[in-house]
Amino acid sequence: MVALCPFLAAERTSGNSAAMSESDAVDGSSTGTRVPRLWEQLRLPRFGGAIHADDHDNRFRHAKSVFQVHGVDGAGQVFIRRQLKRRSVLAFFQKLPPCLVGIEACASAHHWSRELQALGHKVRLIPPAYVKPYVKRQKNDAADAEAICEAVTRANMRFVPTKTPEQQSGLVLHRTRHLFIRQQTAVINAIRAHLAEFGIVAPVGRHGVEELLNVLADPNDKRVPEIARACLSALGAQLRRIKEQVLEFDRLIRAWHRSDEMSMRLDEAPGVGPVLATAVVATVADPKSFRSGRNFSAWIGIVPKQHSSGGKNRLGNISKQGDRYLRGLFVAGALAVIRYAKIHGTKHRPWLTALLARRPTKVAAIALANKLARMVWAMMVKGERYKEPVALAA
Repeated sequence: MVALCPFLAAERTSGNSAAMSESDAVDGSSTGTRVPRLWEQLRLPRFGGAIHADDHDNRFRHAKSVFQVHGVDGAGQVFIRRQLKRRSVLAFFQKLPPCLVGIEACASAHHWSRELQALGHKVRLIPPAYVKPYVKRQKNDAADAEAICEAVTRANMRFVPTKTPEQQSGLVLHRTRHLFIRQQTAVINAIRAHLAEFGIVAPVGRHGVEELLNVLADPNDKRVPEIARACLSALGAQLRRIKEQVLEFDRLIRAWHRSDEMSMRLDEAPGVGPVLATAVVATVADPKSFRSGRNFSAWIGIVPKQHSSGGKNRLGNISKQGDRYLRGLFVAGALAVIRYAKIHGTKHRPWLTALLARRPTKVAAIALANKLARMVWAMMVKGERYKEPVALAA
């Protein structure tokens, strides 16, 4: 099952420049920008099931093969509501003069953003959570399209920069590697659980798994019945293939890391390795879209969650919003810094020393991950290399 539901909103220029409205600030700036009067809204369909290249149009369900178009004029009056076939989307926008296009940042949104930019349109991606408040009453395609049309005109709306094909390729590499690692963990757990039913256990860790695989490889060990041995041997073979593929992914990440200048600079920061550096470069299309390092760390979800009211600040656990994969890598990097500091001494890191003296290790790791994220953001925005603090350089 595949489900795609990005949204597109387009604004068409008028032939008369005097018909353009002044200072609508659709670019999120305080000064505003001149924008045309005519707005059009396009919503992509949800696709379910398998779709083959040789299927005919009449074999698709109407609700799963059409695009909903919604348009209003400069006065806010609806002038168009129609549906488009997927094959007609680009042809529809080719007939329009340069437009301002808003796309909900869902699956395939970056692809459509690049396609429409190639046609001369200006594209903005909107997070889905910022669109939902503008939906009126019922949840349907037309209502969602109208909500996008409303949200994309807000002066303080936050937009997502469009990723390049290279950045999306890097994300595919990271997501695939992460998937294989999860599958590796699942296979290991299955082998351990099945052998435990026959009273065969091994220590936690990589060497323990090797001991279990050696038991399966020994035909003289009669503790495992033949049927179970055949099944578990298949799991062992699958585990070896997964490990080989993960190593290949690591090789690709290192090669990409060495070819990217920004990734090499980020690697100089403590707790940042090739995996984290390339993940940040692939995920963050434009670091300048964040106003500060705190905004960047908040986007990752490693800042306290607020529940403040009446002038009283109430801070809870971290928000855990944003990219879970990126957040996990930052926390893993922070734990590596703490582990190294405990082995080699923390006298050169006074801030970390004081933090570990009053907080548990994992709480300190979250705080350090927050600090690392801000450092990474500053290095990306300023184009600088990592500078050691004075206490470390002394």
